[in-house]
Amino acid sequence: MTATAPRRLMLAALLMAAPALVPAAQAQAPNRGEVAVYSARHYDTDRRLYDAFTRETGIRVRLIEGDADQLVERIRTEGANSPADVLITVDAARLARAKDAGVTQGVRSATLEERIPAGLRDAEGHWFAVSQRARVIMYDKTRGVPQGLARYEDLANERFRGQICVRAANHPYNVSLAASILAADGAAATEAWARGVAANLARPPQGGDRDQFRAIPPGQCQLAISNTYYLGHFGASQNPADRELFERIGVIFPNQGAGDRGTHVNISGVALVRTSPNRDNAVRFMEFMTTTEAQQIFALGNMEYPVVSGVPLHPALRAMGEFRAEPVHATQSAANAAEALRIMQRAGWR
Repeated sequence: MTATAPRRLMLAALLMAAPALVPAAQAQAPNRGEVAVYSARHYDTDRRLYDAFTRETGIRVRLIEGDADQLVERIRTEGANSPADVLITVDAARLARAKDAGVTQGVRSATLEERIPAGLRDAEGHWFAVSQRARVIMYDKTRGVPQGLARYEDLANERFRGQICVRAANHPYNVSLAASILAADGAAATEAWARGVAANLARPPQGGDRDQFRAIPPGQCQLAISNTYYLGHFGASQNPADRELFERIGVIFPNQGAGDRGTHVNISGVALVRTSPNRDNAVRFMEFMTTTEAQQIFALGNMEYPVVSGVPLHPALRAMGEFRAEPVHATQSAANAAEALRIMQRAGWR
């Protein structure tokens, strides 16, 4: 062996070790022809929206679906390697939590700021609402309009003992409603309200929103708490039995009195992921969701209320009547969510 052999062996060892010096997390390479959408919405109508975006722009939508909290955690875990460009989810509080988790970034877009009212978007541009649904009280028209039921708070009145159907307390729709009552009335009043609602249940919470108003005609309950778009689908159905149920169910939009806060609404919203590798495509996608075409897909295809003014509603939504909505306070809702759930569970609403 020559004198230079040890140096050659050392050089070879360094070359073999060199790849270990490359950072493990490298930024996802951009793909100018696509936008990666992480969505917690699972509707066929959304796929129509994605197809419409691709037709108009030539940008392909790469869709990953999952639970909202799981998607946020996935983006956080993927870090700079995440292919995610856009996050779509239901519930204002979840959007606020995604911002707090550091997985979103602010967007400055004249289109988004012009078309979406200030109350339906984050002040720093981290998320924008794209559709709305109202949480209402439903009843059987054949039995007449319930007396003394004009506000959410009235649901706790003992006159409605054994009459209410509602899904489990821990569902985001109910947590969001309770969080809004907590913000409006305070903790003590919210707990009294939750105890009253729990005492007035016709049966243990079960099923989804549709199951609540479906239980009204058979007499399992006289009142149901549900989101409007679920009932709207029955009004748009080609099934005569569905339309018959729609015609039978009446809707009360709560808290409409002078000076009252309005009916609770929740939103679906879109956010730009902080590590988006295709930022321009992502912003273009977000802006597309505010176009008349996209808003009509939400309104006519999924029975949701548009966030852009002037977009026509589906006749099934119009038939439910007009209402004044409570302002959306996503940050406050997110801050109140955990306490609201604890209050409901402590009150016996399971």
